[in-house]
Amino acid sequence: MVKYMIMLILLFDGTLVQKPLEFTKPVSVMECLMYADDHRETIATYFEDKDGDLMKQGWYLNDGSGTWQGVICTNIE
Repeated sequence: MVKYMIMLILLFDGTLVQKPLEFTKPVSVMECLMYADDHRETIATYFEDKDGDLMKQGWYLNDGSGTWQGVICTNIE
């Protein structure tokens, strides 16, 4: 069971930000990962470069601040 989901966000200025989200009750790792998928799809949009440039594809935050890099499900904030 885990208490926190920590989102890893890479800002366009090169800063890696860890944004913790505390669950109201402990959840399983699988529930955390499923929530992370849903949350990522809410706050970011996947971009795939039409020319096939792999360096440009990824999950770009809808607010234009950076990219979603991943998530950590943990008991430690």
